[in-house]
Amino acid sequence: MAADSWARHAIWWHVYPLGFTGAATDGSSATPGRGLRHLVGWLDHLVGFGANGLLLGPVFHSATHGYDTLDHLRVDARLGGDEQLDELIAAAHARGVRVLLDGVFNHVSAEHPWVRDAVTGGPTSVAGRLVRWDGDRPATFEGHGALVALNHDDERVRAYVGDVMTHWLDRGVDGWRLDAAYAVPASFWAAVLPGVRARHPEAWFLGEMIHGDYAEYVAESGLDSVTQYELWKAIWSSLVDRNLWELAWTLGRHDELVATFLPQTFVGNHDVTRIASTVPAELLTHTVALLALLPGIPSVYAGDEHGFRGVKEERVGGDDEIRPAFPASPDELSPIGLPVYRVHQELFGLRRRHPWLVDGSVGVSELSNTAARITVTSRGGGEALTLALNLGTEPVPAPAGARLAASDPAWADAGSVPPNGWAVHTG
Repeated sequence: MAADSWARHAIWWHVYPLGFTGAATDGSSATPGRGLRHLVGWLDHLVGFGANGLLLGPVFHSATHGYDTLDHLRVDARLGGDEQLDELIAAAHARGVRVLLDGVFNHVSAEHPWVRDAVTGGPTSVAGRLVRWDGDRPATFEGHGALVALNHDDERVRAYVGDVMTHWLDRGVDGWRLDAAYAVPASFWAAVLPGVRARHPEAWFLGEMIHGDYAEYVAESGLDSVTQYELWKAIWSSLVDRNLWELAWTLGRHDELVATFLPQTFVGNHDVTRIASTVPAELLTHTVALLALLPGIPSVYAGDEHGFRGVKEERVGGDDEIRPAFPASPDELSPIGLPVYRVHQELFGLRRRHPWLVDGSVGVSELSNTAARITVTSRGGGEALTLALNLGTEPVPAPAGARLAASDPAWADAGSVPPNGWAVHTG
């Protein structure tokens, strides 16, 4: 893995900046939010639960929601412009927090200058060859008329993306999340990344993969990691259905991936219904235990650490509930979420004390519909932790090792795992 000295031990706090800062995203107004400076006051909050990375959603000049980019070399005025990004990077680095930018390089806004020139000149024009075509019209991304797909076979597109990535790495960011990587040929990244890495060998590159062969894409593209959507689905689905066989099967797949690269693991992000609105309330902290203890590079979506709720809907504005504005400081958060935050502190603290978990080997035993023991063993052997899950209404026997954490403090010294509970043991 590139950037091995730091990226393998990153724990990311994932923020959608336009929503977080309260900026208008519907295109009807350029109403500014609080700006990226607003995030400086939240850096101690993410460090407080064990994170050391800030994964930013789109910050560049765009037409509406950030994923319809107009200019990759300018921070959106709604977020305070370039100066406020510089301030945020400096403040993050002062706390030992790395910063990742979201690179939307699969498509651009239909109002982007390239697209306008392409429409004027046609498919065979100089500008026309910068985008993909569907007959006599620029091709759109997954049917979204406002998003036009770039032509990733064009050398000018490759050079441009490489220049953009290098520009912001020169400016101080530590790496890139690559939006919709699954829609971009792996050969594109294989052509672009070597030049970027030559200038910034410590940079880390994460690709958004919803479907496809994760390991093959990483190998062919040269990316460091991809989003582990398969595990995300198995975690919430197995808890909702109380079917831990699904989770166990997926953990076998996950173990194979970890042997070749370190996937980015998550239980929430800016594109999906909040985990607290998905799983039963009594099983919410099970998701924290899984995220904190399973191998990979974990990411916590801002607000999930306080049990935020929100449902994604397939309509215009359907993402608003999962991308809310945040108050001026963490002190203004409701105390209702503090117990969930403290579980994050406890379990990510446990992860920090056992850094080998990042690439440990996973095994499942004592498996039933509602109970399982998930053991993560260091690749070199000699160290192991077991997470015992109980989704049932009766206690189940606990593992033999010393108990390090439990869902219910009243069961801290018990020889069993409480109903709808979990426990972490040595060995």
